[in-house]
This record gives sequence, C-alpha cells and structure tokens, in this order.
Amino acid sequence: MKIIILGAGQVGSSVAENLVSEANEITVIDNNPEHLAALQDRYDLRGVAGNAASPSVLQSAGAEDADLLIAVTQSDQTNLCACRIAKTLFNIPTRIARLRSADYSAHPELLGPENFAVDHAICPEQIITDYIRKLIEFPEALQVLEFAEGMVTMIAVRAFPGGLLVGQPLKTIPERLPQIDARVAAIFRRDQPIAPTGDTVIEPDDEVFVLAASSRIRRVMQELRRMDKPIRRVMIAGGGNIGLRLARAIEARCQVKLVERDRHRAEVVAGSLDKALVLRGDATDETLLDQENIEDMDMFLALTNDEEDNIMSASLAKQLGARRTLALINRKSYVDLVQGGRIDIAISPAQTSIGQLLARVRRGDVAAVHSLRRGAAEALELVAHGDARHCKVIGRRIDELPLPEGVTIAAIVRDTGQTRTEHRDLVPYEVPIREVIICHHDTVIRAEDHVIVFCVNKKLVSQVETLFQVGWGFF
Repeated sequence: MKIIILGAGQVGSSVAENLVSEANEITVIDNNPEHLAALQDRYDLRGVAGNAASPSVLQSAGAEDADLLIAVTQSDQTNLCACRIAKTLFNIPTRIARLRSADYSAHPELLGPENFAVDHAICPEQIITDYIRKLIEFPEALQVLEFAEGMVTMIAVRAFPGGLLVGQPLKTIPERLPQIDARVAAIFRRDQPIAPTGDTVIEPDDEVFVLAASSRIRRVMQELRRMDKPIRRVMIAGGGNIGLRLARAIEARCQVKLVERDRHRAEVVAGSLDKALVLRGDATDETLLDQENIEDMDMFLALTNDEEDNIMSASLAKQLGARRTLALINRKSYVDLVQGGRIDIAISPAQTSIGQLLARVRRGDVAAVHSLRRGAAEALELVAHGDARHCKVIGRRIDELPLPEGVTIAAIVRDTGQTRTEHRDLVPYEVPIREVIICHHDTVIRAEDHVIVFCVNKKLVSQVETLFQVGWGFF
C-alpha cells in the first residue's frame, strides 16, 4: 500500500514506525527537514519537505497514485485542507485526519465528501483521555482495553504475591470462578512473552493480560490482584487539552485539583470547569504539593507537554505520599525505564492513540486495534467474513487453525439473531442482541463473528490478517 503521512511529529513518527515494517511504501511530508532526516535515518521511507496542504508538495510526494493519506500535523486546518485537496485533485481513495478541536465533532457534516472529504477523523487527545479515565476506574490495572463497543474488556495487571491464581495452573480458573468465563490471553515474565496453556502457572510480578465480558472483568481481577480503594481524590498536573478534557470527564465523581503553570491558561481552564479546583503553580514544586496535601491524593496524573517535568512531578508526588502516579512520556525508551518504580504507569501518547489509525489501515475488516506494551504487542478485533470454502477460519475449531506461535484467539462476540427494543428521543428502534463467547480449543468461528486476537509480537499481525482474508471466489 502506498501511504502519505502528513506531519513528522510524535503521532506521525509513531504511525510511520508501525506501518513501514509492514511492506508499505511510506512518504512523510513535514515543514522541518531535520525531523524528516531523523525519520529517514531510522526507517526505510521517503521524506518530502514542504507545506502539507500544498498541491505541488502533495504531487511531489506521489499523491497521484497514493492509496491512503494520513494527515496528522499539529494544525486542524492544514489536515482538513490536505484531505480536500487529496480528494479533489488526486482522488486518493482514503483520507484520515487528526482533529484536535472538539468543534468539528459537533458538526460532522463538515467532514463529508462535499466539504472537507475526511473519511475518518481521530482525536488523539480524546483517545488518551478515555484511556486514562478507564485506568482511574480500574486503579489496579496497567492497561484497560475495550472491544466490541465495550462488551469485552481486556486488562493487564501485575500479579501480586498471595493472589488466588498466583502459583496455580491456569486450568484451575473454572474451579475458582465457576460462573465466570475468562481467558488469559498472554503472560509477560521479566519482559518475555509466555504462551499460556492450561498448565502454565502465574508467578508474582507477572504481567497478565486477561479478557472477559465487561460485566465480569472486575470479579476476575480480584483473583489476580488485591482490589485497590476506588479513586476519589485526583491531582492533575497540566491544563492542556488532555488535562482539561480529563478534569471535565471525572470532576462529577472525583475531587479534582488541577495545577497549571501559565496564568492565562489557568484562567481559561477554571472557566471551563464546574467543580474542579484550578491552582496556578508548578507541579514540580515540593512546597506546593505539600500545601495541597499530596499525601491524601489517590492518584497524581502528570499530563503536561514536557515529559521531563512529568517524570519529575510524578516521582516527587509518589515520594510525598500519593497512592498512585501516572505520567505522559513521549519517548518509549523512557516509558520502559520509569514504569514500575516511583511512577506506577507511564503512557506514551502516540502509542496509546495509534490504534484507531491502525484499524483503518489493516487489511480485512478490522473493527478495533490496541497497541500493547509500548507497541511491541497488539490486540485486534477482526470480523470473519465469507464461508468455510473461502475463509480459513470459518467453520473450524480454534485448535484446527494454523495459528502462528504467539497468537491467541481469546474471545468472540456473536450476533444471536434476536433483538431488543430501545428508545432514542422517544423513538423506538431495534438493537441486535450479541453474546460474548470466551474461546477454548473446541470453539468454532462462524461468519460475521467479531474475533478478538492477541499477538505477542506485532510482526505476527500480517499473518493473522492473511488468515482472516476472504478468497476471491466468494465475491
């Protein structure tokens, strides 16, 4: 696939890194030649310096025969203009735009073919906000991932000494959770993946990825880890797009204090919130944290644009008594370095938000993609199409599939053929009823099943996509 990426910043670089390894022809456009040179030194791609919304620059990047345009510059206006030009002048089939402002989501008609011609819009700031909000809801988790419109949840937890499943083989899960079906999709021990079997024994400090129906996931977690107290008091460092969005999302159920260094921005944030307390100051200031009773905070979130400040403030907050700390860190190498010490959770914004982009690029019908373990692993929700003659997975048991080592089919969401009546604006409409099936060796995949697959190495994704592809004779 020939792909043009507009913007060589954090998101654009992360997209390029993920796609260049999958036999795609990548061209990146950016105003900064130094950013392009750094990317070209690391990856096999082409760089074009110039204005991403300029027709001549797009033409020189090969827009005339491109398959996909991904506009992820810092400017919403540049991204929108580029999509319109890509459609009008070059007829690029698929156009994806990063939109940071919430105004556009309120007017989706602006993105239609007759206007800016955006096929898919993503907002990384909102994706990260939703991700952190889930971590506040599940304070014991390292990652919380949802599939099938929230019906299935996969959670990564650190197994603790004395946990009911620790020291026990996985085949004992049905005995300990007799009315709950769950699946351990993967285990990472000392950063190395272990393919889970019935005889696999969970050890303390293992990073365990477990999947279950969303309504049952909390009960499953109790078997792996002590349940923390709910998060009620939160301090946020940084009043940027993410800090403000998160404060809005949680201020109704949490006591929120937000620390912002810039006076003007602090005033803007204070005027945008109802209950949260906005403080003007530096979150790396020990005196300020002491005065605001940091030791009483259930969670400290370092969400500024400066990763060094985030590392320092989160580490300081932990030292001063905050129960749990989280920091946004752009460099993946820093994430691996600091997580698990004084910083409980380190998040790479680009890796967290890239899933929606990857779902649009993957071959076949991919409903969702989640990047795991800082991009090393991946979980996908694929829709099985076709029939037993034209698709290798349909009508076959899980243990009959030629799955590569390191790939686990964890769950299926299936349409039952029944419906229920719901109301929207007093108007009744029928909603299909779907069921969650946790996969075992004898589970059979049917057409139109949503299949959740875990790959311990993202290099295995292309083999999984090939497995789910439908033969040409079906059409």
